[in-house]
Amino acid sequence: MMLFRGRNPDVTVWKRFRSGVDGFTFTHEGEHWEAYVGANAERVVDLFHTLSEQLPPAIDLVITDLRSQTTWKGESVALPDVRDAVARLKVPLATYGGVEVALYTADDQITLTPQLELYIFARSDRWLYLLQGKGLEEKASLADRSWGSQAWDRAPAPTLSAAVSAAAERLSLTQT
Repeated sequence: MMLFRGRNPDVTVWKRFRSGVDGFTFTHEGEHWEAYVGANAERVVDLFHTLSEQLPPAIDLVITDLRSQTTWKGESVALPDVRDAVARLKVPLATYGGVEVALYTADDQITLTPQLELYIFARSDRWLYLLQGKGLEEKASLADRSWGSQAWDRAPAPTLSAAVSAAAERLSLTQT
């Protein structure tokens, strides 16, 4: 029986499990607020999707697939279409990592990093209350994941790359 389906378990364990309560840090610097969310991969990707509903009806976005070194951009893209694309990508994103997705407006930015971390940058503190409403606990700091063997598993992930490319095409994004 193959538990990890040919993938190195040492590389994927840090993506799947995290000890303690899911939490976030929330800092204020100048005119900007920054939230960093710490949770397991599936929870982070799910929060990225769920929190995106708080954005306006049209947003800008950038998707970068680090495996294929491809970046797509779109301006004033309909939020429901973006949320549908992210919903379709949830499983491959949480499984493989290596893709950065940034959704932004003039006031807010929600970014899912290639390391499956969630950052929120904003001009107001409204995200503090939204994160608390999702059952996350505010903390002074979160455990550093620098002990992991790599920032993300760099093994080829054709399923993810194909899904990201298809999503970019459905959203009519421009490849840069």
